Amino acid sequence: MSRTIVVGLDGSSESLAAAEWAAREARRTDARLHLVHAWLWHPYVYGPLAGVSVPPPSEDPQREWAERLPGETADKLVEDHPGLSVTAERVAEQPVTALLAAAEGAELLVLGSRGLGTVAGFLTGSVGQAVVARSRTPVVLVRADVPPAGTAGHEEVVLGLDLEHPDASVIEFAFRAAARRATDLHVVHGWSLPPYYGYSGALDAGVDEELLTEAQGQLTEVLTHWREKFPAVEVREQAVIGGAGPHLVEASRNASLVVVGRRNRQSPVGSHVGPVTQAVLHHSTAPVAVVPHD
Repeated sequence: MSRTIVVGLDGSSESLAAAEWAAREARRTDARLHLVHAWLWHPYVYGPLAGVSVPPPSEDPQREWAERLPGETADKLVEDHPGLSVTAERVAEQPVTALLAAAEGAELLVLGSRGLGTVAGFLTGSVGQAVVARSRTPVVLVRADVPPAGTAGHEEVVLGLDLEHPDASVIEFAFRAAARRATDLHVVHGWSLPPYYGYSGALDAGVDEELLTEAQGQLTEVLTHWREKFPAVEVREQAVIGGAGPHLVEASRNASLVVVGRRNRQSPVGSHVGPVTQAVLHHSTAPVAVVPHD
């Protein structure tokens, strides 16, 4: 079965940037690209009497645009990327439902995400948030103003690694992404002091250094297998005190991709996206890959 990368398309500059990013990724992985435009058309209500519906005009600009969008976008991508296999469809369903269904069995689901500049970063939106929280397929969010991969200063892949739950699928995703780009992997791990240190006042400098060394040792140990599996990937490790979110956001300024994990679990109010992933989604200046895991 051939690899497939699915792109959610809505005609915005962000979704078109996502389609372009996905096209380059499909070329790297020899995958086919599938564009999905989810759009429910509702007939207009005409006439002076409330509740009386009459047939709409034979030509509706919005509906005509929606019908043209997938095919025209596919044609443009094939023109820009000769040899790329691209299919497109328009689905008469709600976007979240349609995108989750289309992503089943796919390698990636790529969505556009509206940026508000380097301070605000991503504004993920309700559709993006819902898809990220529920998808069993890795989701990549792309801004319209993301520099192309290979641009000076935007090359390395960044991985946010949770040593309490170091899932293999998240780590492998990041290593493969770095290997495909022939670039370095920057691994960031945030760690917190054990609770009992909160009752002892100021932390002794020697203990602080000892705990940091221990965290760095654990990070190196977890990554040893993956270094051996991907010997061409240069790895830079960074263990930091506190949450990894701000450090990942800072690292995103020099990255072509930031990779974070999301555990498949349900909270009392629905699917859950952790605080580190949430921070990266809202503030990263690079595309973000969210990899679900058990």
